[in-house]
Amino acid sequence: QVQLVESGGGLVQPGGSLSLSCAASGSGSSSAVMGWFRQAPGKQRELVATITRGGSRNYADSMKGRFTISRDNAKNTVYLQMNSLKPADTAVYYCQGLYPGTTYWGRGTQVAVSA
Repeated sequence: QVQLVESGGGLVQPGGSLSLSCAASGSGSSSAVMGWFRQAPGKQRELVATITRGGSRNYADSMKGRFTISRDNAKNTVYLQMNSLKPADTAVYYCQGLYPGTTYWGRGTQVAVSA
């Protein structure tokens, strides 16, 4: 069993920055691919970014240039640096880990962008 725990959400003004973290723990917690997704009220969950153990990154088009995903394999932790935040970025951000045969999700952390 793997547990993913997100942290770092909060309230920020438009144009501001936030950094999210997601730590994986438990048996076999080293994941091949980790990622961030988000879900805004009334909308479906959508991809933000993913990163492989080797550091290959994939971003949703609307996040390119503003968000940066990174990971520390030794700490089984993935990060999301979010810059130039917009009100449209308001959502619950979820961490995802892809493991052999299964996918794990964190419980999410709220990000609110508002003046």
